[in-house]
Amino acid sequence: MPPKSSIRAEEWDRRLHDVQITKNDLNRLIMDYLVIEGYKSAAEEFSQEANLAPPVDFESIESRMDIREALQRGDVEDAIIRVNDLNPEILDTNPALYFRLQQQKLIELIRLGRISEALEFAQEELAPRGEESPEFLSELERTMSLLAFEASAAAPAGISELLSPAQRMKTAGEVNAAILESLSQGNEVKLVGLLKLLCWGEMLLEERAEFRKLNVVEGSLVDSVHV
Repeated sequence: MPPKSSIRAEEWDRRLHDVQITKNDLNRLIMDYLVIEGYKSAAEEFSQEANLAPPVDFESIESRMDIREALQRGDVEDAIIRVNDLNPEILDTNPALYFRLQQQKLIELIRLGRISEALEFAQEELAPRGEESPEFLSELERTMSLLAFEASAAAPAGISELLSPAQRMKTAGEVNAAILESLSQGNEVKLVGLLKLLCWGEMLLEERAEFRKLNVVEGSLVDSVHV
Protein backbone atom coordinates (compact mmCIF):
# COMPACT_ATOMS: atom_id res chain seq x y z
CA MET A 1 0.00 0.00 0.00
CA PRO A 2 1.54 3.36 -1.06
CA PRO A 3 2.23 5.90 1.68
CA LYS A 4 -0.41 8.54 2.35
CA SER A 5 0.05 11.98 0.87
CA SER A 6 -0.36 15.05 3.09
CA ILE A 7 -2.61 18.02 2.45
CA ARG A 8 -1.39 21.13 4.21
CA ALA A 9 -3.88 23.01 6.36
CA GLU A 10 -3.53 26.17 4.25
CA GLU A 11 -4.22 24.26 1.04
CA TRP A 12 -7.15 22.46 2.64
CA ASP A 13 -8.69 25.75 3.81
CA ARG A 14 -8.20 27.29 0.37
CA ARG A 15 -9.98 24.42 -1.34
CA LEU A 16 -12.86 24.63 1.12
CA HIS A 17 -13.25 28.36 0.59
CA ASP A 18 -13.32 27.79 -3.17
CA VAL A 19 -16.56 25.87 -2.75
CA GLN A 20 -19.41 28.20 -3.63
CA ILE A 21 -22.85 27.63 -2.09
CA THR A 22 -25.60 30.04 -3.05
CA LYS A 23 -28.06 31.52 -0.60
CA ASN A 24 -30.88 30.00 -2.64
CA ASP A 25 -29.37 26.51 -2.22
CA LEU A 26 -29.15 26.99 1.54
CA ASN A 27 -32.71 28.31 1.68
CA ARG A 28 -33.97 25.23 -0.13
CA LEU A 29 -32.15 22.97 2.30
CA ILE A 30 -33.76 24.81 5.22
CA MET A 31 -37.21 24.61 3.62
CA ASP A 32 -36.73 20.89 2.96
CA TYR A 33 -35.89 20.35 6.65
CA LEU A 34 -38.89 22.34 7.90
CA VAL A 35 -41.31 20.54 5.57
CA ILE A 36 -40.13 16.99 6.25
CA GLU A 37 -39.86 17.51 10.01
CA GLY A 38 -43.34 19.07 10.05
CA TYR A 39 -42.68 22.63 11.25
CA LYS A 40 -45.65 24.18 9.46
CA SER A 41 -45.61 27.65 11.04
CA ALA A 42 -41.86 28.01 10.60
CA ALA A 43 -42.10 26.80 6.99
CA GLU A 44 -44.84 29.35 6.23
CA GLU A 45 -42.84 32.19 7.76
CA PHE A 46 -39.61 31.13 6.08
CA SER A 47 -41.37 30.82 2.72
CA GLN A 48 -42.39 34.47 2.94
CA GLU A 49 -39.06 35.74 4.24
CA ALA A 50 -37.00 33.84 1.67
CA ASN A 51 -39.52 34.36 -1.15
CA LEU A 52 -39.40 30.62 -1.71
CA ALA A 53 -42.32 28.49 -2.89
CA PRO A 54 -42.87 25.45 -0.65
CA PRO A 55 -42.53 21.99 -2.25
CA VAL A 56 -45.86 20.84 -0.74
CA ASP A 57 -49.11 22.37 0.44
CA PHE A 58 -48.79 23.68 3.98
CA GLU A 59 -52.02 21.97 5.04
CA SER A 60 -50.50 18.58 4.19
CA ILE A 61 -47.75 19.32 6.74
CA GLU A 62 -50.32 19.79 9.49
CA SER A 63 -52.15 16.64 8.40
CA ARG A 64 -48.93 14.61 8.62
CA MET A 65 -48.22 15.91 12.09
CA ASP A 66 -51.76 15.09 13.27
CA ILE A 67 -51.29 11.53 11.98
CA ARG A 68 -47.91 11.22 13.68
CA GLU A 69 -49.28 12.49 16.97
CA ALA A 70 -52.20 10.04 16.78
CA LEU A 71 -49.82 7.11 16.34
CA GLN A 72 -47.50 8.30 19.09
CA ARG A 73 -50.38 8.32 21.56
CA GLY A 74 -51.56 4.88 20.33
CA ASP A 75 -54.72 5.98 18.49
CA VAL A 76 -54.25 3.90 15.35
CA GLU A 77 -57.88 4.16 14.20
CA ASP A 78 -57.69 7.94 14.19
CA ALA A 79 -54.43 7.78 12.23
CA ILE A 80 -55.92 5.46 9.60
CA ILE A 81 -58.95 7.72 9.17
CA ARG A 82 -56.71 10.77 8.75
CA VAL A 83 -54.46 8.98 6.22
CA ASN A 84 -57.50 7.99 4.17
CA ASP A 85 -58.87 11.52 4.35
CA LEU A 86 -55.55 12.83 3.06
CA ASN A 87 -55.18 10.25 0.30
CA PRO A 88 -56.94 6.84 0.35
CA GLU A 89 -54.53 5.46 -2.25
CA ILE A 90 -51.67 5.53 0.26
CA LEU A 91 -52.96 2.48 2.13
CA ASP A 92 -54.79 0.93 -0.83
CA THR A 93 -51.53 0.62 -2.77
CA ASN A 94 -49.25 -0.23 0.15
CA PRO A 95 -50.30 -3.50 1.83
CA ALA A 96 -47.12 -3.65 3.91
CA LEU A 97 -47.83 -0.25 5.45
CA TYR A 98 -51.45 -1.17 6.13
CA PHE A 99 -50.27 -4.35 7.85
CA ARG A 100 -47.90 -2.28 10.01
CA LEU A 101 -50.79 -0.11 11.11
CA GLN A 102 -52.96 -3.12 11.88
CA GLN A 103 -50.08 -4.68 13.79
CA GLN A 104 -49.75 -1.48 15.79
CA LYS A 105 -53.46 -1.58 16.58
CA LEU A 106 -53.06 -5.15 17.85
CA ILE A 107 -50.14 -4.04 20.02
CA GLU A 108 -52.26 -1.25 21.51
CA LEU A 109 -55.10 -3.67 22.31
CA ILE A 110 -52.66 -5.96 24.10
CA ARG A 111 -51.14 -2.99 25.92
CA LEU A 112 -54.58 -2.05 27.25
CA GLY A 113 -55.29 -5.60 28.37
CA ARG A 114 -58.19 -6.05 25.94
CA ILE A 115 -57.13 -9.63 25.27
CA SER A 116 -60.40 -11.02 23.89
CA GLU A 117 -60.67 -8.12 21.47
CA ALA A 118 -57.02 -8.53 20.52
CA LEU A 119 -57.47 -12.23 19.74
CA GLU A 120 -60.55 -11.56 17.64
CA PHE A 121 -58.84 -8.73 15.78
CA ALA A 122 -55.75 -10.85 15.08
CA GLN A 123 -57.86 -13.71 13.77
CA GLU A 124 -60.11 -11.61 11.54
CA GLU A 125 -57.75 -8.90 10.29
CA LEU A 126 -54.15 -10.04 10.60
CA ALA A 127 -54.20 -13.82 10.19
CA PRO A 128 -55.46 -13.66 6.57
CA ARG A 129 -52.67 -11.21 5.74
CA GLY A 130 -50.14 -13.44 7.46
CA GLU A 131 -51.07 -16.20 5.03
CA GLU A 132 -50.15 -13.89 2.15
CA SER A 133 -46.59 -13.15 3.28
CA PRO A 134 -43.97 -14.94 5.43
CA GLU A 135 -42.83 -11.53 6.71
CA PHE A 136 -46.35 -10.63 7.85
CA LEU A 137 -46.76 -14.03 9.51
CA SER A 138 -43.46 -13.65 11.37
CA GLU A 139 -44.46 -10.22 12.67
CA LEU A 140 -47.91 -11.46 13.68
CA GLU A 141 -46.38 -14.36 15.63
CA ARG A 142 -43.95 -11.97 17.33
CA THR A 143 -46.78 -9.67 18.34
CA MET A 144 -48.95 -12.51 19.61
CA SER A 145 -46.01 -13.66 21.74
CA LEU A 146 -46.75 -10.68 23.99
CA LEU A 147 -49.75 -12.62 25.28
CA ALA A 148 -47.45 -15.26 26.73
CA PHE A 149 -46.07 -12.80 29.28
CA GLU A 150 -47.98 -11.18 32.10
CA ALA A 151 -45.71 -8.10 32.07
CA SER A 152 -43.61 -6.62 29.31
CA ALA A 153 -40.53 -6.72 31.56
CA ALA A 154 -40.62 -10.51 31.52
CA ALA A 155 -40.60 -10.76 27.74
CA PRO A 156 -37.43 -11.16 25.63
CA ALA A 157 -36.09 -7.90 24.23
CA GLY A 158 -37.20 -8.71 20.68
CA ILE A 159 -40.78 -8.97 21.90
CA SER A 160 -40.99 -6.41 24.70
CA GLU A 161 -39.69 -3.71 22.36
CA LEU A 162 -43.07 -3.82 20.60
CA LEU A 163 -44.52 -2.05 23.63
CA SER A 164 -41.86 0.66 23.68
CA PRO A 165 -42.38 4.26 22.51
CA ALA A 166 -39.80 3.52 19.80
CA GLN A 167 -42.22 1.07 18.16
CA ARG A 168 -44.89 3.76 17.89
CA MET A 169 -42.33 6.18 16.48
CA LYS A 170 -41.17 3.58 13.95
CA THR A 171 -44.72 3.06 12.69
CA ALA A 172 -45.30 6.81 12.58
CA GLY A 173 -42.08 7.25 10.61
CA GLU A 174 -43.13 4.67 8.02
CA VAL A 175 -46.49 6.37 7.56
CA ASN A 176 -44.86 9.79 7.32
CA ALA A 177 -42.46 8.52 4.64
CA ALA A 178 -45.34 7.03 2.62
CA ILE A 179 -47.27 10.30 2.74
CA LEU A 180 -44.24 12.28 1.61
CA GLU A 181 -43.71 9.83 -1.24
CA SER A 182 -47.33 10.26 -2.32
CA LEU A 183 -46.63 14.01 -2.48
CA SER A 184 -43.53 13.39 -4.62
CA GLN A 185 -41.42 14.75 -1.76
CA GLY A 186 -38.26 13.08 -0.49
CA ASN A 187 -38.71 11.34 2.85
CA GLU A 188 -35.21 12.02 4.21
CA VAL A 189 -33.96 15.45 5.17
CA LYS A 190 -31.42 16.47 2.51
CA LEU A 191 -29.10 17.88 5.19
CA VAL A 192 -28.89 14.40 6.69
CA GLY A 193 -28.02 12.97 3.30
CA LEU A 194 -25.32 15.59 2.79
CA LEU A 195 -23.76 14.80 6.17
CA LYS A 196 -23.72 11.08 5.31
CA LEU A 197 -22.04 11.91 2.01
CA LEU A 198 -19.49 14.09 3.84
CA CYS A 199 -18.62 11.29 6.26
CA TRP A 200 -18.30 8.81 3.39
CA GLY A 201 -16.04 11.18 1.45
CA GLU A 202 -13.83 11.80 4.48
CA MET A 203 -13.51 8.06 5.03
CA LEU A 204 -12.34 7.50 1.44
CA LEU A 205 -9.93 10.43 1.57
CA GLU A 206 -8.50 9.30 4.91
CA GLU A 207 -7.34 6.08 3.23
CA ARG A 208 -5.16 8.09 0.85
CA ALA A 209 -4.14 11.31 2.59
CA GLU A 210 -3.52 13.11 5.86
CA PHE A 211 -5.76 16.16 6.21
CA ARG A 212 -7.57 18.30 8.76
CA LYS A 213 -11.07 16.90 9.18
CA LEU A 214 -14.13 19.12 9.26
CA ASN A 215 -15.79 19.51 12.63
CA VAL A 216 -19.46 19.91 11.77
CA VAL A 217 -20.51 20.14 15.41
CA GLU A 218 -18.31 23.16 16.06
CA GLY A 219 -19.53 24.86 12.90
CA SER A 220 -16.34 24.49 10.86
CA LEU A 221 -18.33 23.27 7.88
CA VAL A 222 -20.42 26.43 7.84
CA ASP A 223 -17.36 28.61 8.33
CA SER A 224 -15.67 26.97 5.38
CA VAL A 225 -18.13 28.04 2.70
CA HIS A 226 -19.18 31.37 1.27
CA VAL A 227 -22.88 32.21 1.08
